[in-house]
Amino acid sequence: MTSTLKIKGMACSHCVAAVSKALSGIEGITDVNVDLEKGQATFQSESSVDMGTVKKEIEKAGYELG
Repeated sequence: MTSTLKIKGMACSHCVAAVSKALSGIEGITDVNVDLEKGQATFQSESSVDMGTVKKEIEKAGYELG
Protein backbone atom coordinates (compact mmCIF):
# COMPACT_ATOMS: atom_id res chain seq x y z
CA MET A 1 0.00 0.00 0.00
CA THR A 2 1.39 3.41 -0.98
CA SER A 3 0.80 6.43 1.25
CA THR A 4 1.63 10.08 0.59
CA LEU A 5 1.81 12.70 3.32
CA LYS A 6 2.27 16.46 3.19
CA ILE A 7 5.11 17.54 5.49
CA LYS A 8 5.38 21.13 6.73
CA GLY A 9 8.64 22.77 7.76
CA MET A 10 11.17 21.16 5.42
CA ALA A 11 13.70 23.58 3.93
CA CYS A 12 16.86 21.65 3.01
CA SER A 13 18.46 18.27 2.40
CA HIS A 14 18.99 17.83 6.15
CA CYS A 15 15.22 18.10 6.57
CA VAL A 16 14.69 15.43 3.91
CA ALA A 17 17.14 13.13 5.69
CA ALA A 18 15.49 13.71 9.08
CA VAL A 19 11.99 12.94 7.76
CA SER A 20 13.29 9.90 5.87
CA LYS A 21 14.97 8.57 8.99
CA ALA A 22 11.87 9.17 11.12
CA LEU A 23 9.60 7.33 8.69
CA SER A 24 12.06 4.51 8.02
CA GLY A 25 12.24 3.82 11.74
CA ILE A 26 8.55 2.93 11.94
CA GLU A 27 7.85 -0.78 11.78
CA GLY A 28 6.08 -1.79 8.58
CA ILE A 29 7.19 1.22 6.51
CA THR A 30 9.53 0.69 3.54
CA ASP A 31 10.61 2.54 0.39
CA VAL A 32 10.49 6.02 1.91
CA ASN A 33 10.84 8.85 -0.63
CA VAL A 34 10.82 12.47 0.60
CA ASP A 35 10.40 15.24 -1.98
CA LEU A 36 11.57 18.64 -0.72
CA GLU A 37 10.08 20.63 -3.62
CA LYS A 38 6.63 19.07 -3.25
CA GLY A 39 6.84 19.06 0.55
CA GLN A 40 5.70 15.49 0.77
CA ALA A 41 6.77 12.00 1.73
CA THR A 42 5.70 8.78 0.05
CA PHE A 43 6.18 5.31 1.50
CA GLN A 44 5.11 1.70 1.14
CA SER A 45 3.57 -0.34 3.92
CA GLU A 46 2.59 -4.00 4.03
CA SER A 47 -0.38 -3.39 6.30
CA SER A 48 -2.12 -0.40 7.79
CA VAL A 49 0.31 1.78 9.71
CA ASP A 50 -0.88 3.68 12.78
CA MET A 51 -1.06 7.29 11.61
CA GLY A 52 -0.77 8.44 15.22
CA THR A 53 2.68 6.86 15.33
CA VAL A 54 3.60 8.45 11.99
CA LYS A 55 2.47 11.88 13.21
CA LYS A 56 4.38 11.48 16.49
CA GLU A 57 7.62 10.48 14.74
CA ILE A 58 7.36 13.34 12.22
CA GLU A 59 6.79 15.82 15.06
CA LYS A 60 9.65 14.32 17.08
CA ALA A 61 11.91 15.03 14.08
CA GLY A 62 10.79 18.69 14.17
CA TYR A 63 8.18 18.80 11.40
CA GLU A 64 4.42 18.53 11.12
CA LEU A 65 1.92 16.84 8.89
CA GLY A 66 0.26 19.22 6.49
